[in-house]
Amino acid sequence: MKSTGAKIGIIGCGSIGHVHARHALHAGLDVAAVWDIKPEAAAKLASEVSSAQVMPSVEALLAQRDIAGVIIAVPNDLHMPLAVQSMQAGKHVLLEKPMALSAAQCDEIIRASDKAKKHVQIGFVCRQLPAVATAKKLAHAGTFGPLYHIKASTYRRRGVPGLGGWFTNKAHSGGGPLIDLGVHIIDASLWLAGFPKVLRVSGVTYANFGCQMHNYTHVSMWAGPPKFDGVCDVEDHATALLRCEGGLTIEVNTTWAMNVPDGILPDGVILMGQKAGCHIGLQAKSLTIATESHAMPADLEPHFAAEYPLEQAWNAQAAAFASLLQHGTKPIATAHEGRQVQAVIDAIYESAKLGHEVEVGA
Repeated sequence: MKSTGAKIGIIGCGSIGHVHARHALHAGLDVAAVWDIKPEAAAKLASEVSSAQVMPSVEALLAQRDIAGVIIAVPNDLHMPLAVQSMQAGKHVLLEKPMALSAAQCDEIIRASDKAKKHVQIGFVCRQLPAVATAKKLAHAGTFGPLYHIKASTYRRRGVPGLGGWFTNKAHSGGGPLIDLGVHIIDASLWLAGFPKVLRVSGVTYANFGCQMHNYTHVSMWAGPPKFDGVCDVEDHATALLRCEGGLTIEVNTTWAMNVPDGILPDGVILMGQKAGCHIGLQAKSLTIATESHAMPADLEPHFAAEYPLEQAWNAQAAAFASLLQHGTKPIATAHEGRQVQAVIDAIYESAKLGHEVEVGA
């Protein structure tokens, strides 16, 4: 795709940094500079992006006046400080999920954004999946009628990422699958429902697999291999019930590891409305609408032209960031929305710790 002329930097050159770079180029962005705490990781990404220069420090990258925005793809505990630092340097930010480790940290990002007059786009890429985007249009058009319950789930049988690394170290990650995977399905659920105010949550977390590091059986591992001298002090399963203003309830289930046969539990988001409902398969990237036709129950399955829906979603996210940089358009996933999602996650962890339902902080 033809370059838009907008130059960006990428902070964090791990697996997700490479994904962002590929789709930024597809959107016409000029990846001009990269940095990673591991120089060899930055050099590897630069070798794949001819326009990219390896920077010796974050400060050096942010000092490049012709860079309009940065993509931040680093461990979760660095999201807030690097986002604030980037905006103070005059850059717009595409920030990987989760927005931060807490709603309080999200507030720091929002204050920095307001003060610097720079935008933050949160990396809630699941919104851009064709099935999710179509369901959003149908919900907005009233096809489902009032929604009364949403069931959002994401399951992995043996999917603990980077066991012993930052993913399983609460100080760096903020938690396990709830903040890693659950953040996507909580955001998708709230977005599909028009972001109702979540009043109260009841949550439970479990740690049964990853904590037994030497006995953890796996076939493959994202962000691996395991570091057996590392730390695993996060949950590997979380479940919660959210009670929203207006009566809507949202059930959340997310796991990195479980003893359930593959394909038994439905992975995705189910919308239950008074007129119709649907199942959005996030792994299968499918949409099935449950409705009525000729006084009979009927299932409809829209056809999506995209052969690789996840690629399309990443391209859409990058294109939106390019539009933000070029035209000042509103982020497709705002900092305030990211903050609402994080407040729910905070409350789920608090409920699990206390053993009873809690109110969601303002």
